[in-house]
Amino acid sequence: MSFLQQRSKGYTEPQKAKAAGMYPYFRVLESGQDAHVVINGQSISMFGSNSYLGLTSHPKVKEAAIAAIKKYGTGTAGSRFLNGTLDIHIELEHRLASYVHKEAALAYATGFQSNLGAIPTVVGRNDTAVIDEQCHASIIDATRLSFGRILKYRHNDMESLEKVLKNLDATNGSSGLRMIITDGLFSMEGDIAHVDKIVALAEKYHASVMVDDAHGLGVLGEKGSGTANHFGLDDSVEMVVGTFSKSLASVGGFIAGSADLINFIQHNSRSLIFSASLPPASAASVIGALDIIENEPEHIERLWENTHYAINHFKDLKMDIGRSETPIIPIYIRNNELSFMISQRLLAEGVFLNPVISPAVRPEDSLLRFSIMATHTKDQIDDAIEKIHRIGKDMGIYE
Repeated sequence: MSFLQQRSKGYTEPQKAKAAGMYPYFRVLESGQDAHVVINGQSISMFGSNSYLGLTSHPKVKEAAIAAIKKYGTGTAGSRFLNGTLDIHIELEHRLASYVHKEAALAYATGFQSNLGAIPTVVGRNDTAVIDEQCHASIIDATRLSFGRILKYRHNDMESLEKVLKNLDATNGSSGLRMIITDGLFSMEGDIAHVDKIVALAEKYHASVMVDDAHGLGVLGEKGSGTANHFGLDDSVEMVVGTFSKSLASVGGFIAGSADLINFIQHNSRSLIFSASLPPASAASVIGALDIIENEPEHIERLWENTHYAINHFKDLKMDIGRSETPIIPIYIRNNELSFMISQRLLAEGVFLNPVISPAVRPEDSLLRFSIMATHTKDQIDDAIEKIHRIGKDMGIYE
């Protein structure tokens, strides 16, 4: 047996969880990604989705995708750099740039690729990236591909960030780019980055700011245009990265910034140049979603109405939801095994939640990630929260 096969055979953690009836991953859905889904023929309330506005099954979005397939086919058969640029890509990029208040944008086939394309391209050998320790995995992996120096600061801790920048000032003088990188809306904790304070520190220590707004788009800011807009700082955040797989109802991602910046990235980004371009149906879906978001404000209004309703319900029951103030609500269990057990019991009772355990979070911060959608009803929210509380009481978490 080869070393590779020995290593693979020795990895048995998933099998152990399955044998114990606590394996919560790769659950198969038999329906669209809606407020209700079907699993094993059973109707389940979905509180584990990133489709915050509930647009993945919206008729206008589906019609746009179908029309694109009829016109362009199913794929692009090449990279953007060569034969894979379609006019619908250019239309999409103009719409995205306008939406996030930037001069230009560049679309990628996935959100992960967007960070892999942006960060190693702009952070070179003599440069430094300073990142929040809870940044998304795609940011962490992108920094590993960079030839620059990578430093971290404690999560959303501005004293920690300033300490890193001050030390950098003392040891590195003024040479090279300094790029502060943060999520806009953190995907597990549900808290919002202090972009106003980050921008102030960036100005003080001569740094640039990049915000990954995967979860902030469609949620924060005017018409959901993101975290920078939420703080009134569109012009101060030089790079915005976003994904299409959350509020924008598709798959893919983008980078937005000045026209000069996008021109530079466009001609140097390896994950753009050496990867097939975004499928036409995905591009059309995003354009359809943007049409809805920009012209039908009631979707974002319902999302926030549901969010405040759910947060108040959790607080009334004295459940630990940390500092969340957004549609991402962490229910802290603070025990990996109990997080698995509760999620499995909830699924059996018709509620889908994602358990989040170490190494995604620290072991003492394990949680159930409760995600609100605009399409949830108050009855659904009440039912899910009451079941979580009751099961938690059975397991000794709540009184």
